[in-house]
Amino acid sequence: MYFIIERTFGLLDSKSAELLQDTTWNIMFYSHILLGGFALMIGWAQFSKKFRTKHIKWHRRIGKAYIIAALISGISSLYIAHFATGGIISMIGFLSLGVIWLFTTIMAYKAIKNGEIVKHQKFMIFSYAACFAAVTLRIWLPILTATFQDFIFAYRIVAWLCWVPNIIVAFFLTRRLTA
Repeated sequence: MYFIIERTFGLLDSKSAELLQDTTWNIMFYSHILLGGFALMIGWAQFSKKFRTKHIKWHRRIGKAYIIAALISGISSLYIAHFATGGIISMIGFLSLGVIWLFTTIMAYKAIKNGEIVKHQKFMIFSYAACFAAVTLRIWLPILTATFQDFIFAYRIVAWLCWVPNIIVAFFLTRRLTA
C-alpha cells in the first residue's frame, strides 16, 4: 500500500510533511517494512520439524535470510521508533520491541553457531514472536481505534499490546522444549 497510493492514509497520515520528506527516515521506514515483511513471510516455515529434517540446507539458507532481514529491520525499527505516533509511550513500546527482536535474533544465531540447538530454537521462537508483532498490531489497532474512538490513544496501547502477549506465548511455548 505504501508504494501504490498517496502516503496520506493510516499511520503515515499522522506524520509531518517534513518527516515524510526526510531521506534517512524513508530509508529506515522502507527497510523496516520491506525486510520485516520478508522475515515474517519466510520465518514461519522454519518451525516445521518435517521441513527442517528433510531439507536442512534450505532451513539454513532461509534461516540466514531471516537473520539478515530481522537485523536490518530491527535496527531500522530503533531509528523510526523515535518518531512514533503517540509520543514517548509509543516510542518506548516500539524501542523495547526492537531491542527484544534484535537481542533474541542475535542470541539465536550465537546459539546455533555454538551447536546449542534447543537454545537456538527457543530464541528463534522469541524472535519470531517479536517479528509477529506486525500482525498483531494490525489486528489490535482497528479494534482499539473503534473501541476508544481515538487513534492516538489506541496507538499508544497497541505499541505494547502488539508484542507483549506474543512474548508471553513464546515463554510458555519454550518451556516445553528440552535438550
